[in-house]
Amino acid sequence: MPLHPKALESPIACYGYGTSFHSTFRQKPALIFPVNRAHSLFTCKGLGIDAPKLCSDSLGSVNYAAVPDRKLRSVGIKDVDIATLGNLCVDIVLNVPQLPPPSVDERKTFMERLSESPPDKKYWEAGGNGNVAIAAARLGLGCITIGHVGDEIYGRFLLDVIHEEGIGMIEMSNKTDVVNSFSASYETLLCWVLVDPLQRHAFCSRADFSQEPAFHWMSTLSADVKIAIKKSKVLFCNGYGFDELSPGLILSALEYAVEVGTSVFFDPGPRGKSLSNGTPEEKRALNQLLRMSDVLLLTSDEAESLTGIRNPILAGQELLQRGNRTKWVVVKMGSMGSILITRSRIACAPAFKVDVIDTVGCGDSFVAAIAYSFIHKLPMVNTLAFANAVGAATAMGCGAGRNVATLDKVKDILKSSDLNEDYEFWMDLLGKNIDTQKITLLTSAVINGNNNQLNLVSFNRVVSELSPQLEFPRVEENVMSS
Repeated sequence: MPLHPKALESPIACYGYGTSFHSTFRQKPALIFPVNRAHSLFTCKGLGIDAPKLCSDSLGSVNYAAVPDRKLRSVGIKDVDIATLGNLCVDIVLNVPQLPPPSVDERKTFMERLSESPPDKKYWEAGGNGNVAIAAARLGLGCITIGHVGDEIYGRFLLDVIHEEGIGMIEMSNKTDVVNSFSASYETLLCWVLVDPLQRHAFCSRADFSQEPAFHWMSTLSADVKIAIKKSKVLFCNGYGFDELSPGLILSALEYAVEVGTSVFFDPGPRGKSLSNGTPEEKRALNQLLRMSDVLLLTSDEAESLTGIRNPILAGQELLQRGNRTKWVVVKMGSMGSILITRSRIACAPAFKVDVIDTVGCGDSFVAAIAYSFIHKLPMVNTLAFANAVGAATAMGCGAGRNVATLDKVKDILKSSDLNEDYEFWMDLLGKNIDTQKITLLTSAVINGNNNQLNLVSFNRVVSELSPQLEFPRVEENVMSS
């Protein structure tokens, strides 16, 4: 299928190329970029964006490449909030007249045709777990990314972006890995994000057409990676990480995180279903991640595909029962909102009404807000309200990467108090699940008192409780009586 001549004039990607790449980062690729931040203003396409400015007084100024494993125990305080594992890529966002065909061979031909003429840099954006890291950094979390980028224009672009956002980077490859740095398998992973006239998305990358992970030549965790995991409060990984890293390497990271007391967040995403039907190694790694993660994040469809249970609350409870360490199961319900399930409580929060421009990156932004709330021990319903707002703020922008939510947009959404409430939907869903657990439902109006185990919580009250942390004026609560 020929590429439409206007495809390279896509308006979807909003921002251009980042600031120049600092040469010392390539000289010492294992360095962690600084994660402590002061804020400065830089401008992209005429829009002022509040972005972190790098500081020098951070763990990033130290080169850990020569630290032997036996010294890892001496690494002290967890001074990094969240580390992402793998799934680092550059998104190239293009408008196309129609999405690529379902046939694997035709899709590969389509992608190769796109690759023949690299589009202008204004269509490039940080993608994958870069979205999670950028969203988390903009919420004030200290972030590092653990992964691989090649030494070519795309890799330099990606490092420029995360550097400018104040995010650290740990290169996963080490001297024991056998690979030609000039081979295609060493290059930064590209993801073609294709958008048709109906705003439907398709994603293509070279990982889609290989039987092996893109970076299959990586076999062990380096001392740098282990230090990064140990210094982090949360390690986030998702199903797309299997497109890059071997199941064994992902399992090694999981096991080491558990050993050193780092909380593990796992979002299987659409890959969860294929992994559950994949190779024995993939099945084992998926099962371990589902059992050993502290927090699981899934859509309702993904929860059903992994449990065979259609009801999202019952599916979440099943995942909790299967887990050895699982504390939270968070189910994303799209335009209806989200649910947080623990072993003793259930919290539900409707989504926000916003003008949706692009949903790419919404789930990644949502993850960042859940991590923020987990680290800061926010109440369950406050956690969902905040995460829904962060996801909605990203949906109001175009694409992901540097276009994910800013804190100012999140504040505006929270202050709008415009919930997409469907009381009948929630009553129908919760009516089938009220057992011995306490259930909390966020609502724009509060009726005094509780209904058995159901506790209705005023949205204004939640915003008032979030206000001190997000530093915006307190909202007065209006309580309605029945």
